Amino acid sequence: MILARLRAARPPEPGHIVVPHGTGSFTVALKRSSTARRYTLRVCSGSGAIVMTLPAKADLRTASDFAARHTGWIAARLARLPEMIAMEPGATVPFRGVPHRIEHRPGMRGAVRVETGADGAPVIAVSGLPEHARRRVSDFLKREAGKDLAAAVSRHAAALGVVVSGITLRDTRSRWGSCTSAGRLNFSWRLIMAPPFVLDYLAAHEATHRREMNHSNRFWRLLKEICPVTDEAEAWLDRNGPGLHRYR
Repeated sequence: MILARLRAARPPEPGHIVVPHGTGSFTVALKRSSTARRYTLRVCSGSGAIVMTLPAKADLRTASDFAARHTGWIAARLARLPEMIAMEPGATVPFRGVPHRIEHRPGMRGAVRVETGADGAPVIAVSGLPEHARRRVSDFLKREAGKDLAAAVSRHAAALGVVVSGITLRDTRSRWGSCTSAGRLNFSWRLIMAPPFVLDYLAAHEATHRREMNHSNRFWRLLKEICPVTDEAEAWLDRNGPGLHRYR
């Protein structure tokens, strides 16, 4: 009974630790895993968040010591991350693979539209209050991603003779697309920033999983039949994909 009371009185474990480094510090998020056998650190390419995975019963003091010994590695990884860019007036963001400058047009009819600027450069014009620009641009990109992906999935599903139950857009960091056993396809909305052939490839990739829920030789053969630029799209994502997460 006394032991049970003591356990109940313990404060909840913190979700992060703060590790000193030079004149500052790093905040490290903690993620316990029942399958982890050792401590691991990673720096998320999109957000710059520092995450430590540790065994389920690992001691927090040992975890702190581990992070402290690797602050140099953390600093080096953070230094290599691309600068974050807010989707606000004055910024340039890629749209279907082409850089577009965001311009604020307070009196413009409609929320967002794509046009040519006075200097001849592509522009995403956004109306309304300046503080709403980020959300309006983000909503616009997501809508366009949904349209492009729906059209591409429909075309590839018809070529494969498969049925897709639906499409969901997310802001995933570990994968660009996925397919559930129920036939629902999930995609990162950031694919609208990539060239159209890259978005088309991801649509073909996930649609092909409706025939082959694996990455077997047969899967790749079917995919390349409907998407001949598979290798080129994979190479583009390897080189440029992480950079799409810099736009916030």
